[in-house]
Amino acid sequence: MSNPFSRNLTMLTDFYEITMANGYFCENMGEAEASFDIFFRRPPDNGGFAIMAGLDQVIDYLENLHFSESDIEFLRSTGIFSERFLDYLANFKFCCDVWAVPEGMPIFPSEPIVTVKGPMIQAQFVETALLLTVSHQTLIATKSNRIKRAANGRAVMEFGARRAQGYDGAVYGARAAYIGGCDSTSCVTAGKMFDIPVSGTMAHSWVQMFQNEYDAFEAYARNYPDGCVLLIDTYNVLKSGLPNAIKVFDNVLAPMGKRPLGVRIDSGDITYLSKKIRKVLDEAGYPDCKIVASNSLDEYIIRDMLGQGARIDSFGVGERLITSSLSPVLGGVYKLSAVWDDGGNMIPKIKLSENVEKITIPAFKKVWRLYDRESGKAIADVITHFDEEIDDTKPYEIFDPEHTWKRKTVTDFYAKVITARVFERGKCVYPRYTVAQLHDYCREQTETLWDEVRRFENPHSYYVDLSQKLWDTKQKLLSEHK
Repeated sequence: MSNPFSRNLTMLTDFYEITMANGYFCENMGEAEASFDIFFRRPPDNGGFAIMAGLDQVIDYLENLHFSESDIEFLRSTGIFSERFLDYLANFKFCCDVWAVPEGMPIFPSEPIVTVKGPMIQAQFVETALLLTVSHQTLIATKSNRIKRAANGRAVMEFGARRAQGYDGAVYGARAAYIGGCDSTSCVTAGKMFDIPVSGTMAHSWVQMFQNEYDAFEAYARNYPDGCVLLIDTYNVLKSGLPNAIKVFDNVLAPMGKRPLGVRIDSGDITYLSKKIRKVLDEAGYPDCKIVASNSLDEYIIRDMLGQGARIDSFGVGERLITSSLSPVLGGVYKLSAVWDDGGNMIPKIKLSENVEKITIPAFKKVWRLYDRESGKAIADVITHFDEEIDDTKPYEIFDPEHTWKRKTVTDFYAKVITARVFERGKCVYPRYTVAQLHDYCREQTETLWDEVRRFENPHSYYVDLSQKLWDTKQKLLSEHK
């Protein structure tokens, strides 16, 4: 289907991207070849990894990158850009190469998840839109993945549209949440745009609109006999909501030959209530009636509830998922990694800092993932120069880039490059996947991580190492700038 949110996002950028572009143009540096990397420094929620998301929207943005007449007029009105530069923008055509980690794959700090290589003006200019797209969806996909794992096989419904930070936050947040692991969304636009299963029951206002709770439940059951989930906490769960629900199941659904799908609770001590509800439903002859819980849930609350014996079959998760409220910023960055001279020689670039974690990894690179052949589990990621190969027919030594005495020789493994080419000279060469495919891929890839990496508290630090050649390159630059 056509995307109702489709629009020209070329001007969705920080102003300094355009002033730098103008400067490069005036200094005859605009066509100089350069590469930039997107990476992040710490996973959200102090977790062990993040989930890559947002690439499909990056493709949409880059394919539609152009300056309209009104864009040019606005820039002209600032009075700081030359007509020659504005003419350049009027004829702007994206021609960079782009590589990225596929959506749904676990990713780790410091490794390039998107690399853009091309004329300096272009490669620099796309920074803002690429960062906000990848950072937002990666953040929500990661949160969704954590919540789904906490649910331990139970269904998770994304219920956050009304609490999202704007329209795009609701729609693309729902997309990312589904990729990360959620089973459905309440956001109808996201369901329509991305073919995500939609779900929802009723609000308390439905119950309040009727003369009494029984009439509200009876009307809903008549209208939706094949999908009857009743919200039973408007007045009193155990004294009113549950007894009325069971009466409706008996008096309305049973004569139709239908079974109820479930009851939902949105307040109170949900763990305690779920145990009581389960007992009553079973005794009433409805052991197949599911119990759905909502109410400001996250992975920690869900984990604790289940650990305390809550009898909940599925969860509706809203604000804490769609805003990733405990860790609302991914902190992605976009840094220059290399330039090329007139002879085509790559010149690595590095950013230094007294804060060690902010020192960048120089050079034009790619990322490998090493897997154990027997278990299929991921052992480590290795960042190499782009032209390097890892021979997985031989033992391979990996080492900690900061504490180089920590070394390990890996055997009986296979190596896979996880950064795929997305654009070649401005043309998309990457297959477009459905969100259902990405949802399944994410589940498969998350299973390749050891449990120690996936735990919520104090996860094991997954190895992200540099090849010896790349480490030498970095050390050389550090020595030169000492």
